[in-house]
Amino acid sequence: MGDTNQSVTSEFILVGIFSHSGPHELLFMLVIAVFIMGLLGNTILLFLIRIDSRLHTPMYFLLSQLSMFDIGFPLVTIPKMAANFLQEEPSISFGGCAAQIFFLTMMGVAEVVLLALMSYDRYVAVCYPLQYPVLMRRQVYMLMVGASWLAGVLNASIQTSITLHFPYCASRIVDHFFCEVPALLKLSCADTSAYELALSTSGVVILVFPMSLIATSYGHVLGAVLRMRSDEARHKAITTCSSHITVVGLFYGAAVFMYMVPGAYHSSHQDNVVSLFYSLVTPTLNPIIYSLRNREVRMALVKVLNRARLRPK
Repeated sequence: MGDTNQSVTSEFILVGIFSHSGPHELLFMLVIAVFIMGLLGNTILLFLIRIDSRLHTPMYFLLSQLSMFDIGFPLVTIPKMAANFLQEEPSISFGGCAAQIFFLTMMGVAEVVLLALMSYDRYVAVCYPLQYPVLMRRQVYMLMVGASWLAGVLNASIQTSITLHFPYCASRIVDHFFCEVPALLKLSCADTSAYELALSTSGVVILVFPMSLIATSYGHVLGAVLRMRSDEARHKAITTCSSHITVVGLFYGAAVFMYMVPGAYHSSHQDNVVSLFYSLVTPTLNPIIYSLRNREVRMALVKVLNRARLRPK
């Protein structure tokens, strides 16, 4: 990027989603409360998976990776949004904007891949329970996690470098509460139409392939569940898989709206709301969904609380 471009765009102005009116201040406090609750819930889930040997399974290892993403998403966006809300001029440096784009894109793509791989894990567990220890041995699920991280890093590196290579010599006002590629491209004084088309195409590919794997996996799971004779086994399979499907629906629904629906069909305000949903609401709901619906997690939490209660003071 040239010196002129760098000097003009040394920082950007982020348009917050809350004004300093009474109702908006209450909404801001609600966002901070949800942010804290989400960090606490995902941290507790990570802690339980770490210390309870019954949770040392491929499914919960993959779930621990999901919790890491759910901690990272809000940390990248909400603290900066809160700091800007308390400042007169809500700015972000060029480097800070680049960091937000990179980490959000990396975690977003990695989570898309991870959710698809989690559906495959449930497919193997339900349809091939006797072969599960072999098909989902440590080398396999470690490779799965590594693939999700690698896909995220590669995609984020490409998108961040290309997005920030464009000259930003016009307005510095980003109509968003954090730096996201679609919002930033609107400020470029160069023709970005070819890149936006490539971005939409890659977004469709990144979303459609995992969604196809998820639909196929859960289609087979549903067929296997309907053939089960044991009510207990059927209930356990339905409970576990329904929590996964809920998480997938929440995350993919927001992603499809942002990256598969053309920008002409949604406004900046809608983009802000959807981005707040997938960067804050979904990460907060995920540990609640899993902890309330999974008996093993509830038992691990009860065990920890009992130990704390019985510990001598």
